[in-house]
Amino acid sequence: MSAPIAKNGENFPSVSELKLNIAKKMLGPNMSYSPIQKDKSHLLKYLPKSQDEMPPRSMEDSFLVGIIPLSKDKALQDKYVTFLGHVRIGRLLEDMDIFAVMVCYKHIVNPKLPENETFPYNLVTVLVDRIDFTEYVPKSNEDIKISGHVSWVGKSSMEVVVWLEQKQSGVWQRVTRALFLLAARDVNNVGAGIVNSIIPANEREKQILAGGETRKKRRQELQKKNLAKVIPDAEEQKTVHDLFVRTVESSDVSLRNRVLPADCIWMSDATISNVIFSQPEDRNLHNTVFGGFMMRQALELSWVLGLKRSIGQRYST
Repeated sequence: MSAPIAKNGENFPSVSELKLNIAKKMLGPNMSYSPIQKDKSHLLKYLPKSQDEMPPRSMEDSFLVGIIPLSKDKALQDKYVTFLGHVRIGRLLEDMDIFAVMVCYKHIVNPKLPENETFPYNLVTVLVDRIDFTEYVPKSNEDIKISGHVSWVGKSSMEVVVWLEQKQSGVWQRVTRALFLLAARDVNNVGAGIVNSIIPANEREKQILAGGETRKKRRQELQKKNLAKVIPDAEEQKTVHDLFVRTVESSDVSLRNRVLPADCIWMSDATISNVIFSQPEDRNLHNTVFGGFMMRQALELSWVLGLKRSIGQRYST
């Protein structure tokens, strides 16, 4: 799933430039941090009541491309390189998360909003539906291209596909692709924010849109099977019972003497935690902790745990 790639030779903006641009448009002239938030209730009047008030969009309308300029920016290289010399995947996840927000911003066209007025929406990452990595290992001293577009839209939610590529021998190599689900909220984060609908422009976009609808239904089905709502089925109960039987002495009627099977460790010995004191530099455009920052922290912490509990090659974080 991908949109048409821009023409060869076109100069793409850096991710930092795109971040600054969207910050100016979403936050207005005052982008610096303040512990006291400015009241933006006056922007609520610009929010549409239905999608009928907004022009439909195509996927190509939201298509966006940026560059992570690792080949030229040595300071940026230091932020992205691992101790093994690879690219930090956590940094890439941060970029992909904020990039998905930029794509959503480009998708939303609100005729009620006056020119130069502050954006009346909060855009929030709900979840990452899927991430697929290729076998290509990105280099920390070569530019990485990041691209994406909206692939499905509800009334206030948007699915965004984002992918990364790096040029090798003159050919762009796919690094990863991810699907993000974002929600548009009003500027006070109290109610939903209506967004533009999507009308597919061609057969390819029809297929992509149908895939988004399928994923929406799958997420709804998974919610129905939530453990807090339904009893585990027979297969799940059997799995739990089998695990239990493997860890007790069959001759012990009390079932209190636990036995560790061969080539296993107790789950309690495979845990790790960290306390992160977040500062304003870790905030998103709405002065809460940036979701991409938390994704990076979670990934790198899980990598440490995996390294402690596994034998073999160490991969990049």
